[in-house]
Amino acid sequence: MGLAAIALGSNLPSQFGDRADNLHEAIRRLRGYGEVEAVSSFHDTEPVGYTDQPRFLNGALLLKTALSPLELMRVLLAIEQEMGRERVIAKGPRVIDLDLLFYGNHVSNTLELTLPHPEMQNRRFVLEPLTEIAADWVHPVLGISVGEMLRRLGQ
Repeated sequence: MGLAAIALGSNLPSQFGDRADNLHEAIRRLRGYGEVEAVSSFHDTEPVGYTDQPRFLNGALLLKTALSPLELMRVLLAIEQEMGRERVIAKGPRVIDLDLLFYGNHVSNTLELTLPHPEMQNRRFVLEPLTEIAADWVHPVLGISVGEMLRRLGQ
């Protein structure tokens, strides 16, 4: 069994309801692949990168799973697709976004899987919810905790 940290995001309504409903639906689906050990509160955030789109609702969760990191990544992509995510504009609007941030201390840099997530240390919308549930998780490459990464972003 491995422990994974997963970021959640949504900024479009869907057949499931509003942004919060989309996050809850993704969490419900993830329960089918392991034990959800913790879920952060949801944070209303400005879009980053492509800014001509609605605000996001972001969160994070910890999932204890028997899946390998690559299997879990494939599950996250499948859930996104099943829930109606369309990849039209890079960093554009989406019903659901599921990012694998950490999987234990696993480090990977392949075409299909990069772990830890390569941009997480630069993203307040990822670090704020993750700090609520895993502030002491140490980044296996940077050697600093999630809480410290957030502190280094400053105000």
